[in-house]
Amino acid sequence: MIACSRAGGPGAATPAPGDRRPWTQPHLLRIGSQLTPNNLDPLLASSTTEAAIDRFMFDGLVSVDSDGKRQVPILAAVVPSQSNGGISKDGLAITYRLRRNVRWHDGAPFTSADVAFSWRAIMNPRNDVISRTGYELVRSVDTPGPYTVIFHMKRRFSPIVNTLFGESDSQYEVVPQHLLGKLRDINSAAFNAKPVGTGPFKFGEWAHGDHLTLVPNDAYFLGRPKLREIVVKFVPDENTELNELRTHELDWQFEASPHEYRELKAIPGLDLVLQQTNQYERIEFNTRRPPLDDVRVRRALSYAIDRSKLVNDLTFGSAVVADEDLPPFMWAHSEAVVHYKPDPARAKALLGQAGWLPGPDGVRRKNGRRLSLDIAFNVTNATRRTGVVAVQAMLAAVGVELGVKGYQGALLFAPAGQGGILQNGKYDLSWTGWISGIDPDNSSVVVCSARPPNGNNTMFYCNPDVDKAEALALDRFDVPARKAAYAQIESLLASDVPMLPLWWPRQLQPINPDFKEFSPNPVTESWNAYTWDI
Repeated sequence: MIACSRAGGPGAATPAPGDRRPWTQPHLLRIGSQLTPNNLDPLLASSTTEAAIDRFMFDGLVSVDSDGKRQVPILAAVVPSQSNGGISKDGLAITYRLRRNVRWHDGAPFTSADVAFSWRAIMNPRNDVISRTGYELVRSVDTPGPYTVIFHMKRRFSPIVNTLFGESDSQYEVVPQHLLGKLRDINSAAFNAKPVGTGPFKFGEWAHGDHLTLVPNDAYFLGRPKLREIVVKFVPDENTELNELRTHELDWQFEASPHEYRELKAIPGLDLVLQQTNQYERIEFNTRRPPLDDVRVRRALSYAIDRSKLVNDLTFGSAVVADEDLPPFMWAHSEAVVHYKPDPARAKALLGQAGWLPGPDGVRRKNGRRLSLDIAFNVTNATRRTGVVAVQAMLAAVGVELGVKGYQGALLFAPAGQGGILQNGKYDLSWTGWISGIDPDNSSVVVCSARPPNGNNTMFYCNPDVDKAEALALDRFDVPARKAAYAQIESLLASDVPMLPLWWPRQLQPINPDFKEFSPNPVTESWNAYTWDI
């Protein structure tokens, strides 16, 4: 679901039909990205930026349309379901019929062997993949023919079609066996800097720290791309990106932060796309680090943080205060959760119950230790850069000393094997965001087994009751049973508060009005890039 508004002001007039604005370069799309990718292998992607770039060059089996309601076959010829026999009656065999007219960019044919190898690569413990959620439930993979692949499940997993090389919260695309199959691991493969995919665009050049160029794959099986070149410019500061939008050096600022919303609305000749996603902004608590291993401390911090003020001051009306991870437009959203309204008195009382008493300088102490914590964030994000300072003041008011620690996103979000701050638990609090798939499955973030390096539970949270409810939700294909399970999960998460959801964003995408067919789905922007033009 997307909404689009046009910024007003001088110079914003719409040109005559068929004309382009003078700053538009026909069929050349210039994208601004704050984050420079660590690599271009889709199995090693650890950020939304890397995932979106990879989707230009690689394909999954199944995607979804811009509303997130209709599944779209990509490398699969049809979407497996129980009604068409693609999902067995017991839910334990998932059969994909593959397209026959697909080739890798180097001319090699795409076959079922590539799909099977990609699954094995994800499951290879030597590979620095960020999550195996769903994939680890596959017992074996059969390839009875070059265009048929069958996944045999250890147990039923209701989001399976949206997970296996689909639109899940850890998106993976299929990679070529003939180029990677003989490697012990893929972590440092030359392929990662010069990839070969099946997607609508081919790798052109990568000037590290400056830009990435992609060129069209005119033999793309879904149709010849209309764009003749894509240039992704790496701009590590949002203010610089804003200036480049003003001077029309960019046609699209990838995932602008809501902090920019007010300024973006004042730039003439710009369209603002508000993309509704299964996404939330959050503060994570590292639950394995004292004193955050005490739920009373986590609840106290939650009552001390005024989320309404953060939303008003930082998003300028582009977001909604969140009380849980699942947004209201999702069918599994539940209202029956603890709502942490700002209440400094209650926060102080909870800290006192946990043994943290006021010190002479206002900072609370326990057994001689100051209640001093740090909050990690990606320094290039202007919203988070401002927000952590506001949170610092809110916590100081209840006697908590909070230091702010900014990191480059490439380090903050990197996999555990590459020294990632979050994945290795090298933080107290962190301000991050999370974008999930089109299914409400949030197991990769909250179940015990998803703690790094096996998933994205970077809070290191574990509650057996959550795991039990997640197991039920993932075993059933009927919506009422799953909805009841998610209501229990959301209630437990709100009570245990391993993270504090701040707001549900509508992802802000500033684009050149001449940019056509840009219709992001709720998971990724580049799912239909072969139809784009400018």
